Amino acid sequence: MKKEETQYSIKEAMLFSQRIAQLSKALWKSIEKDWQQWIKPFNLNINEHHILWIAYHLKGASISEIAKFGVMHVSTAFNFSKKLEERGLLQFSKKENDKRNTYIKITDKGEEVLLKLMEDYDPSKNAVFSGALPLKALYGKFPDILEMMCIIRNIYGEDFMEIFERSFENIEDEFIEIDGKLYKRVEETYSK
Repeated sequence: MKKEETQYSIKEAMLFSQRIAQLSKALWKSIEKDWQQWIKPFNLNINEHHILWIAYHLKGASISEIAKFGVMHVSTAFNFSKKLEERGLLQFSKKENDKRNTYIKITDKGEEVLLKLMEDYDPSKNAVFSGALPLKALYGKFPDILEMMCIIRNIYGEDFMEIFERSFENIEDEFIEIDGKLYKRVEETYSK
């Protein structure tokens, strides 16, 4: 690529890359601490919780999909999924027409754990949430983080973002808030 074809300088590129790297590391450190504290009472680590989350929102997934959407190596996805299976939180299977791939599905017990985690979420114990509160007070809403989502879309692709959005749409559609806690909406059926 010729110098005149670029729309940026090397200095500008390096400054952007380092700014993103350092901000991301600082943000991740806080997120990691908050996340670990939230899931600790359930004897889960971040990868295990993330796998349960993905399996729940995808209504089952291959290990490859778990790795892709969980942004982890396939062996990491498999090993942590295996631990969750041993605890009865996931179920492994093979498909008749696809014996090469291993699929996982969240069990009722796994769903109970995930739903209890959501119910126990306490925003006051989340530093990133607390850090965003002044922006909500100023603008009347939480940041959309559109620029970051665009960067992630360009790195991981449209299907990654579709799954990302689906999980939040599922929460919006399937959960209700009662007295400051989230609960899965229960469809009431009436027999005549």
